[in-house]
Amino acid sequence: MTCLPARLHNRPALIAGAVERKIRAARPRYPTIFVAYADCGTGGELDRVLAAEGVERLAGAHCYEVYAGREAFARLTDDDPATFFLTDFLARHFESLVIAGLGIDRHPELLPMYFGNYRRLVYLAQTDDPELTARARSAADRLGLAFERRAAGLGELGEVLAALAEATAEPTAEPSAATPASASPAPTTTTAPYAGAA
Repeated sequence: MTCLPARLHNRPALIAGAVERKIRAARPRYPTIFVAYADCGTGGELDRVLAAEGVERLAGAHCYEVYAGREAFARLTDDDPATFFLTDFLARHFESLVIAGLGIDRHPELLPMYFGNYRRLVYLAQTDDPELTARARSAADRLGLAFERRAAGLGELGEVLAALAEATAEPTAEPSAATPASASPAPTTTTAPYAGAA
């Protein structure tokens, strides 16, 4: 697994080119490559690159949809379209990626321009970490939004990667009479899942 810098989520125009370079660098070593990125704001540019490279990606528009699950995410946004979402990563790096990344630390007057139309913050928790929950709650307070926590785990990401690993695993060799069963080789995977931080 190889990752792109998470800060690219603040500059989605750079994601497709960065993914393309990673795919081309990995191709000589791996027969199968999978991109664990949703569209993430590329406006379809990522899909154009992947079609040209013959590589599949996670279904979905962004990591929030992947972690929540497409149906659950649709319900959340139907219930209240004015929802801002956080993942574990964004809760951990809220100050640097959201506050500093959007320039709110230098220009506090921008906060209502960015977040004035939101009503709630939904934290899609991948882990059960009280510190991250506290950080997410603090982020909601900072933005003046109602707070809600949803236990999401890895959502559809975990399911997709597990299915991919199973589909591409080489079969385990049958142990011979001379080879004890405990010494038989473990299955190996010939796939290089490719993930962006979310």
